[in-house]
Amino acid sequence: MIEGNDPVTGHIISTTIGGKNGEPKKTISYMAERVVGTGSFGIVFQAKCLETGETVAIKKVLQDKRYKNRELQIMRSMDHCNAVSLKHCFFSTTSRDELFLNLVMEFVPESLHRVLKHYSNMNQRMPLIYVKLYIW
Repeated sequence: MIEGNDPVTGHIISTTIGGKNGEPKKTISYMAERVVGTGSFGIVFQAKCLETGETVAIKKVLQDKRYKNRELQIMRSMDHCNAVSLKHCFFSTTSRDELFLNLVMEFVPESLHRVLKHYSNMNQRMPLIYVKLYIW
C-alpha cells in the first residue's frame, strides 16, 4: 500500500512482495521522482527503488468498476525483448476510497515522440538506421 498521499515528486511508495510458495516476504520502497505521462485513467511516473537504486516506471491506473481492465493480465502474459517488462504490481487506495492498480515496469528513458521532436526541432531527418531500428 502507498504510504501517505498520491505519488508526487519526493514521496515514498512502499509495498510488500513475495510470500508465495515459501518465498520470503520483503518490503520494497520507491521514491517518486517525476511524472512522465498522464491519461484518462491514470498517471505514469519515474521512480527509484531505494533498496537497489534501479530506476523504474510506475503506472498508477484507476480501477473503475464500469470498465473491465485487462492490462495486468496482458502484462503478466507478455515476455518479449522488445516489450517493456512488468516487474511486479500492487493495489493502493486513496482517502476517497478509490482503488488503483500500480504496475511497476522497467523504465525506458526515451519515447519515439521525443526522438522525432528532437530531429524536427533541429530541422533534420532521423538517420535511416534509427528509422529501421524503431520499425523493427
